[in-house]
Amino acid sequence: MKAKRVFDTNVQQVKYEVLKEVIRRAFDGGLDTAYIDIPKQISPGHKSEMCCCVYKERAILQERVKMAMGGDSSNDNVVEVIDIACDECPMDGMLVTAACRGCSMHACKDVCPKDAITIDHKRAVIDKSKCIECGKCTKACPYGAIIAQHRPCMQSCKVKAISINEERKAVIDNQRCISCGACVYKCPFGAISDKSLVLDIINILRNSENNTRYRVYAVIAPAIVSQCRDWRMSQVITAIRLLGFHQVVEAALGADITLYHEANEWNEKRLMTTSCCPSFVMFVEKNFPELVQHVSHSVSPMVQTAMLIKRSDPTAKVVFIGPCASKKREYTLEKTHGAIDSVMSFEELQAFVDARGIDDTLLDDTQLDNASFYGRIFAKSGGISQGIIDVAKAMGVDGVKPLVMNGIDECRAGLLRLKMGKAAENFFEGMACDGGCLNGPLCITHSPRNVVDVDKYGSEAKEKDIFNSVRLYELGKK
Repeated sequence: MKAKRVFDTNVQQVKYEVLKEVIRRAFDGGLDTAYIDIPKQISPGHKSEMCCCVYKERAILQERVKMAMGGDSSNDNVVEVIDIACDECPMDGMLVTAACRGCSMHACKDVCPKDAITIDHKRAVIDKSKCIECGKCTKACPYGAIIAQHRPCMQSCKVKAISINEERKAVIDNQRCISCGACVYKCPFGAISDKSLVLDIINILRNSENNTRYRVYAVIAPAIVSQCRDWRMSQVITAIRLLGFHQVVEAALGADITLYHEANEWNEKRLMTTSCCPSFVMFVEKNFPELVQHVSHSVSPMVQTAMLIKRSDPTAKVVFIGPCASKKREYTLEKTHGAIDSVMSFEELQAFVDARGIDDTLLDDTQLDNASFYGRIFAKSGGISQGIIDVAKAMGVDGVKPLVMNGIDECRAGLLRLKMGKAAENFFEGMACDGGCLNGPLCITHSPRNVVDVDKYGSEAKEKDIFNSVRLYELGKK
């Protein structure tokens, strides 16, 4: 029996069901009526499971079908708001709950720096016009009766790119947004979603005519190992091949080469940040433009791997498979030199495999060993720093003092210290997602166990240093 798929949330499950049906119809026919048929298929009958009525539920599903088919082509952002799905969350600042006992201490009132709290009929009342949401009252109340309420999407966005319009719908400011996708995973209603490129990928595979006109390669992010709960990693590789890909290559191979480049670049600059996370790079560009000069010139492992493939097979098409929303933005940038032809998320990969009727739990094993220990641990926060220290030392380069910046809040703090000239470190590793790529917003599951899986995957690599990958890179240049 096929193992049950487990997603973190029901929002992911619904997204998966839509993606799976869109992919199936793209292959088997019926895509022209997808907007009408898929909502009724997922939400049949007269009762709604998720909305006030079945009609609104189907209307939302129609918008999810649109996202699965590429979303709004006029919007460059890979992340979009599904207006009709937005719940108009009535969460706005500090709230006094029914737990307030009207005590005589009045600690909340006394601690408020703006005199925004009064006691009325033995109950705390907050004047929102004065409140600065410092949170001191929440800590002072002995009953925990005051809570800070904020929209999950706004709370998850660390760059303040999400605001609320007059209709109380979420709006994304593309000038601030760094396409990290945190809001995609955190919105309880799935009202913010990433645009899917699965139809483009299907066209790439179809037009290859079974890899006879050109070969299609899949480059997989090392974080994929943390998603293999019901099957072996080697079975996932087999499943990807069965989807029509000529070959599967580890992005960790490119990570090895990126480490080599970054060690050499750091030796020249002696002060540098990483460039592997596109959301981190966008964060620097939009919030610390004066520090852009310190961002590594190395391309990301995704791009580096694709460039290596296309150097040996110039007509190749390359699809990246990973956990990241911003990779869907990065691959379109001029600096990637067209190395990547499309991007698929882990969620989409699962939908793709199931839509094609592939039971990966029953598949034979296809072993993959393209990269080193260091390339594979790029998936976790701190992995690059761990690698740069050892690789630099092996290259005779000393003096690397790394700072691991895990998540945008830590990135902001670390970069501010660098900007002010108060940083003792000289190598800044930035990851937009807390924990690194293994907790990317488009993972199937997010768990503390993910880092254990990545460490194990790294330790299983036959190569314990990067230099075989580097030799392969150097040979390809000749």
